Amino acid sequence: MPVSVEPTPVDPSRNGAVPAPADPATVPVGVSGTQELRPHAEHAFAAELAALAARDDRPRPARWKLSPWAVATYLLGGTLPDGTVITPKYVGPRRIVEVAVSTLATDRALLLLGVPGTAKTWVSEHLAAAVSGDSTLLVQGTAGTPEEAIRYGWNYAQLLAHGPSRDALVPSPVMRAMAEGRTARVEELTRIPADVQDTLITILSEKTLPIPELGQEVQAVRGFNLIATANDRDRGVNDLSSALRRRFNTVVLPLPESAEAEVDIVTRRVEQIGRSLDLPAVPEGIDEIRRVVTVFRELRNGVTADGRTRLKSPSGTLSTAEAISVVTHGLALAAHFGDGVLRPGDVAAGLLGAVVRDPAADRVVWQEYLETVVRERDGWKDFYRACREVSA
Repeated sequence: MPVSVEPTPVDPSRNGAVPAPADPATVPVGVSGTQELRPHAEHAFAAELAALAARDDRPRPARWKLSPWAVATYLLGGTLPDGTVITPKYVGPRRIVEVAVSTLATDRALLLLGVPGTAKTWVSEHLAAAVSGDSTLLVQGTAGTPEEAIRYGWNYAQLLAHGPSRDALVPSPVMRAMAEGRTARVEELTRIPADVQDTLITILSEKTLPIPELGQEVQAVRGFNLIATANDRDRGVNDLSSALRRRFNTVVLPLPESAEAEVDIVTRRVEQIGRSLDLPAVPEGIDEIRRVVTVFRELRNGVTADGRTRLKSPSGTLSTAEAISVVTHGLALAAHFGDGVLRPGDVAAGLLGAVVRDPAADRVVWQEYLETVVRERDGWKDFYRACREVSA
């Protein structure tokens, strides 16, 4: 017979029990009274979610906090009739977000697929926050992820003392999402061993999770769905079985189409991260951000921006996420060891570390790029000297 699963007690600040900050950029205060380094999406953008919910008069699927239109607006950004500005969480084709949101409104799970750094985890978190108001029902996929992480585990003290019982059962995030009608997340699905992956087949097809030890099952209530992410560079590691792949609607997240779009993404994310770390404002370093993005795009594509010079590509992915990391590290250097303004010398070391992963082959690629492209580019002399200095 079906069995209900009581939600695991959580910090009240995780479910909206504390007042939302007036400014989405404000870092919430945790239980200990200290500021959270990386607040969950539903907290960091609580004011925007509340504003959307208050003005959202469109139909909502069962147990959704917002309508599909409002969820898409939350992801893509916009301005509400009362002037409230919703900041973009994803910069990319609108249709991709619309397909992802509409998938979650059906009985099919969503698989976000893409190369590293295409914001799969970021989009997954914000989708769960907008749909369920809770992005924390998460299974992190690794080579060592056990079946219990997806199904359920046991409190072994209770199990040894009283045998299999409801009190001894420890629900997984997926089980909790099924019982509560929420959105569960599975990160890096293809990193999980194939036999553990297939645990999801019954959950996604039958919407039930058997508990044979108790002769019971958990049935998913309306509102339940699952978002998985996968890195297409991991093909051949633990490929999804055809049976499991059929249970997902796959949405491919592309790399930014243009340099301006990528600069916009890097700038926004660095500003958000920088505020939580008390780093200098980004606008003073926008020229360096453009240079970092240009270097990444040219080496990634194997050709200069003007299409005139063919280039060798390094072994790394040179993703947008890595560009964000390089710029954030540069801001920290500028803040603590410089004058607070992002300069070529602040990003040069991070660039070298991002490009040169293979000390032999990648260093040749980097040196050739510096001498044939960067050295000859107008206005890049200071950048060339800084990169040469750290590469020596």
